[in-house]
Amino acid sequence: MPLPLIIGGIAAIAGAAGVGSGIHGGIKMKEANDTMKSAKNKQEKAVALFKKRNSETTELMDSIGKQELEILSSFKDFSDIIEKIQGRPDFKAYKRDGINLPGYEAEELKKVSVGAGVLLGGIGGAAVGAAGGFAAAGATTSAVMALGAASTGTAISSLSGVAATNATLAALGGGSLAVGGGGMALGTAVLGGATLGIGLLVGGIIFNVTGSELSDKADEAYTQAKKTEKEVNKIVEYFDELSSVAEPFKTYLTEIEKQYRKRLATLDHVVNFSEKIQWSEFTNKEKQMTENTVLLVGLLYEMCKTSLVLKAQDGDGLNSVNKNTVNTMIYNANKVLDEIKNTV
Repeated sequence: MPLPLIIGGIAAIAGAAGVGSGIHGGIKMKEANDTMKSAKNKQEKAVALFKKRNSETTELMDSIGKQELEILSSFKDFSDIIEKIQGRPDFKAYKRDGINLPGYEAEELKKVSVGAGVLLGGIGGAAVGAAGGFAAAGATTSAVMALGAASTGTAISSLSGVAATNATLAALGGGSLAVGGGGMALGTAVLGGATLGIGLLVGGIIFNVTGSELSDKADEAYTQAKKTEKEVNKIVEYFDELSSVAEPFKTYLTEIEKQYRKRLATLDHVVNFSEKIQWSEFTNKEKQMTENTVLLVGLLYEMCKTSLVLKAQDGDGLNSVNKNTVNTMIYNANKVLDEIKNTV
């Protein structure tokens, strides 16, 4: 066979093979492109869902945290009124029907009140989620910590200016570095919402989700998107559980606060306006009202002490909802409301 024909035949075969290869390559490129689009869509949907539920849950928890701090900060006013009453009885701890509430302790209430005021001032310019972090950890405990000793051993309440700011930041960070806390650096991060806020509500898994990125390779991108979707679904399930517990807790907290503030205003009128400072001068109705106010303060103290969230043992894991303890506090609140509903 003449050489030109042989070369032409080879060229034709090569050309056909090239066309086939090109078609195959085009199909692979389209498949890869479709996979990338699917991965991107899956990732974006997951992140959008996370942001939506994150925002809703954070708003709920922030409202609870701020409400708890405002309640605690009012305890100094309550204590100041009670301390004016001469000859008053010792208001003992309440123990009935499995409910245990603390008795009246003036110094403890004042300490918590001042600490709550420190935290309220701190979250004024803080990122979204900071107040919710206090609700998650227990606002009463957080308030006591905020009034704890600074690195100098001096109470925050006695400091001012830069010293007070630094001590508060150290307290928010879990104490000074010298006592094993996170120090000012962590405290600053707390007020920036980096570690307290939603990070405390959810746990380490949140950083895996928000930090995940799609890779350039289609298959790897799809695998990463599926991982993000899976983690987001876990977090959304957690958000749903937390909200289902936090919402009724807030409802009862609000009702107990309403009953407390109504009686506190009445007690203030009796003592500071009518100037009754002798317990013997109180009518039976006024005595009952005072005792109920003390009871409500004890209940609010315990409710604000309740951690809504339990921190995961694994630093990268998902936190858990403190469902049993919260439900117990709701039960206690309901029982107390039943007891005082027909009284002053």
